[in-house]
Amino acid sequence: MSNRYKVLDQRGLNYLTLTVVGWIDIFSRKKYRDLVLDNLKYCQANKGLHIYGYVIMTNHIHLVASADGKQTLSEVLGDFKSFTAYRILKDLPTSNESRREWLMYMFGFFAKRNNRKTEHQFWQTSNHPILLYSPKVIRQKLNYIHKNPVRAGWVEMPQQYIYSSASNYLEDGKGIFEVEILESFYNYMG
Repeated sequence: MSNRYKVLDQRGLNYLTLTVVGWIDIFSRKKYRDLVLDNLKYCQANKGLHIYGYVIMTNHIHLVASADGKQTLSEVLGDFKSFTAYRILKDLPTSNESRREWLMYMFGFFAKRNNRKTEHQFWQTSNHPILLYSPKVIRQKLNYIHKNPVRAGWVEMPQQYIYSSASNYLEDGKGIFEVEILESFYNYMG
């Protein structure tokens, strides 16, 4: 794997994209978005994960994050992805999800296609990290994250989408999930 897809600074501030295999829209379901938030909260409380910005879209998650615990950022993300996949794949077969058979088939298909040693693959292997090395790049990535639901046509203003840190930044910290605010780097540019 090239350096392009490795976290180059394991303790530094990174922009990350965690994508479901095949861009499958699993996070269109509230219970799976909530599961992601619960797992992120656990990683914050127990694994030294610091989250400064996030958005949960239907098939991917963007984070601005760092780690300062015993584990590296890559290790924390690996644990997060592994546990999230485990919980969703355990829930799907008995859920009332109308697409459950198709979803399980697709997660199995990607595991076979990628020669995985597991029966199912939920996440793409890379987190597409970008080291945030300047105030300009930090501002750009936070704005990109927060405007993602607007570009998707779901809301008119970023702070209207609750599965994003936009309301933490734009509504005086009133988001549904606690993030560490990068005040000196954030500047919403309509």
